[in-house]
Amino acid sequence: MVSQVVAEEKPQLLSKKAGCNSHGQDSSYFLGWQEYEKNPFDPVSNPSGIIQMGLAENQLSFDLLEEWLEKNPHALGLRREGGGASVFRELALFQDYHGLPAFKNALARFMSEQRGYKVVFDPSNIVLTAGATSANEALMFCLADHGDAFLIPTPYYPGFDRDLKWRTGAEIVPVHCASANGFRVTRAALDDAYRRAQKRRLRVKGVLITNPSNPLGTASPRADLETIVDFVAAKGIHLISDEIYAGTAFAEPPAGFVSALEVVAGRDGGGADVSDRVHVVYSLSKDLGLPGFRVGAIYSANAAVVSAATKMSSFGLVSSQTQYLLAALLGDRDFTRSYVTENKRRIKERHDQLVDGLREIGIGCLPSNAGLFCWVDMSHLMRSRSFAGEMELWKKVVFEVGLNISPGSSCHCREPGWFRVCFANMSAKTLDVAMQRLRSFVDSATGGGDNAALRRAAVPVRSVSCPLAIKWALRLTPSIADRKAER
Repeated sequence: MVSQVVAEEKPQLLSKKAGCNSHGQDSSYFLGWQEYEKNPFDPVSNPSGIIQMGLAENQLSFDLLEEWLEKNPHALGLRREGGGASVFRELALFQDYHGLPAFKNALARFMSEQRGYKVVFDPSNIVLTAGATSANEALMFCLADHGDAFLIPTPYYPGFDRDLKWRTGAEIVPVHCASANGFRVTRAALDDAYRRAQKRRLRVKGVLITNPSNPLGTASPRADLETIVDFVAAKGIHLISDEIYAGTAFAEPPAGFVSALEVVAGRDGGGADVSDRVHVVYSLSKDLGLPGFRVGAIYSANAAVVSAATKMSSFGLVSSQTQYLLAALLGDRDFTRSYVTENKRRIKERHDQLVDGLREIGIGCLPSNAGLFCWVDMSHLMRSRSFAGEMELWKKVVFEVGLNISPGSSCHCREPGWFRVCFANMSAKTLDVAMQRLRSFVDSATGGGDNAALRRAAVPVRSVSCPLAIKWALRLTPSIADRKAER
C-alpha cells in the first residue's frame, strides 16, 4: 500500500494588509505610469517614446529656485547666514517631531502669503508630515475609525483610494458631480451621498475636498465652499480641505483661490460652530515644485487633532536638513513674493498653450483657473459612449499616440470620455510634440474632417455609474505599478 503524503499548507508569509488589493494601485491611473516607465520619451535618445502627461508636477520654475540657491549657498552648505559656523551637528542629531521652529514660522507665513493674507496661520497649529499623502492619512487616523466614511466630490484624485483607505480602513462615499454645472458641488449631491452612506450603515465622519480641484483644475467658488461648510456644520462632521494646489491658482479675485478657513472665519461668530472641525492639508510639492523633498503639513485649530497628528508624524518626519534649507528660502520674503507671481504667470502660459492646442484639434476642456492639468473632453473620439469605449480610447492614446493621460473612470467620474491631461512637467517643445501626435491621431480617426464641427455635433455624454469591473479588469498588464505616484 502506497502511503499518501499530505502536503503541508505553506504559511502565509505576508500580512493580509500587504496581500490585499485595497490600495487601488491596479487602476488605469497607475497602470499608465507603468507603461510610461517602460518606454519614456526623450527628444534625443527616444523620440518615439511615451510622453508623460499623467504627472502633476511643476517643473516650470526650477530656474528661480536654482538662482536663489546660487545666491544663498549657506543654506545648502548647512552654515549660518553670512558664512558662519556649520549647523551640521545640531541638524544630524535627534530631531523633535514638532519640527524646527524657524521652518514652521516661515511655512506659516508663506501659507498666509499664498492666500493673500486673508488667513493667518498659527505655527503652533501646524503638524509637519512627509508630504500631503502622509497628512491626509494621518487625518484619517485621527478622525475616523475602521469602517467610518468620508464623502468626496467626484471626480477626485485616484490616489485617495490608497492614501485614505488602505491602511486606515476608512471608506469613501462619492459625492456625484456632473458636467452639466461644471462638476460643481451642490447641497443636493452632498445630501444624496450622506443618504447612500447611511443605507450602507456607514458613519459619516466628514467631507474631504481638494481646492483647487485635482483633476478639474478649478478653484472652488466661495458659494460652493459656503455650501460645504454649512453642510458639515449641520451634520456635526469634519471638513478636510486639501489645498496643495493653492499657489497654482492663476485667476485674479474674485475668481481666484479662496481657502476654506477664510469662509469659516466669515461665518457668524467667526465660525465658532465649526472652526475646530475644519482642517487644511498643504504641501510644497506643487507650488514650489519640490515633491522629492516630501514636505507636507496639517493645519487645525483643534488641539486634540494637532496633538494626535503630531505623535503620528513620528512615522514620517521631514528631515532637519530639508527644514533648515526651506526655512531660509521661505524666510526670504522678497524671493517668495516674486516667485509666487512669476510661477503663476508661467503656469497660466503653459495652461493656455495646452488649451489652445487642443482647441485647434477640436478637443474641448472644462474652463479652469488653477492646477497643473486640464480636464479634457474626448468623448466624441470614442467608438461607444461607455466606460469600455473610454478604456479603448485610452489604450489607443497610450500605445498608438504615445501619451500617458489619466482616464476619468480612474477619478470616479460618472461620465465616460473625460481625461486629466498634465502640462507643467515638460518643456514647451515637448508639449508641442504631444499636440502634433494628438492632431495626427484625431485626423486619422475622423478622416481629416472638420474636427471642431465634429465636436460641436457630439451629443452630451449620459451620466452612468462606473462599474468596478471596467475599472479594474481592463488592465494593460497583470502586474501592479509600485512606483509612488506624484499627484
